Amino acid sequence: MASNTQGIQQLLAAEKKAADKVGEARKRKARRLKQAKDEATEEIEKYRAERERTFKEFEAKHVGSREGVSNKIDADTRVRIDEMNRALTTHKEPVIQDVLSFVYAIKTEVHKNQRD
Repeated sequence: MASNTQGIQQLLAAEKKAADKVGEARKRKARRLKQAKDEATEEIEKYRAERERTFKEFEAKHVGSREGVSNKIDADTRVRIDEMNRALTTHKEPVIQDVLSFVYAIKTEVHKNQRD
């Protein structure tokens, strides 16, 4: 029976040793996964920064800065407003005269639906 107990003790010790090895393997795996995730995140950030820099260069080269675009829009708006003001001063008097001529040209007629 002592040999039976000794065999059980050896099995329990082997099981504990195996459980410790499995635990250590899981911990190593978790550390490797965390390390891989951190490395991937770092690489993604580097790639994102590079793409952002490339985009900023492209934008500056082709579109110009935001202030430049804003200034261009403001200048275009001022030009259009000036054109509208010139058109208003040019056409204002003839339009007023046309409207007044229609108002003053009243024809007194009996409507065709009115019966005598």
